[in-house]
Amino acid sequence: MHRRTFSTIALAAPALLLARPAFAREPEIYQEGGIAIDGSDPVGYFTTNGPVPGGEVTAQYKGATWRFADQASADAFAANPTAYAPAFGGYCAFAASRGYLAPTTPEAWTIYEDRLYLNANLRARELWLEDVPGNIAKGEANWPGILG
Repeated sequence: MHRRTFSTIALAAPALLLARPAFAREPEIYQEGGIAIDGSDPVGYFTTNGPVPGGEVTAQYKGATWRFADQASADAFAANPTAYAPAFGGYCAFAASRGYLAPTTPEAWTIYEDRLYLNANLRARELWLEDVPGNIAKGEANWPGILG
């Protein structure tokens, strides 16, 4: 090995040791297998006061497939997706208020001031409900940096 080659490798070695692997950016919408919010109909939370399983009617929005119980729900969503899509991309709202991402379950939900918030589980929902306005403010402050 030539002296110049050895010097180049020796100088580059510390940089290689400090290099961190690049991690994939999380999707903007919580999804599994490309299906948003566990396949629940987002409009159903507003029209039936709770989670409704989506069916064969689907739409694409923000890189995810959204399922709907019927065409009327899909049409309502298409007309105004920001009114029905959950806050924080459908990730756990309580986790967002604490600065990290977590998946959600359809049963742990809240509608507050005409906005849908989902949580990881019923315990996270309980904690979320202790200070909804404060948790929203914290989540909105954290949100821009959470997805990576």
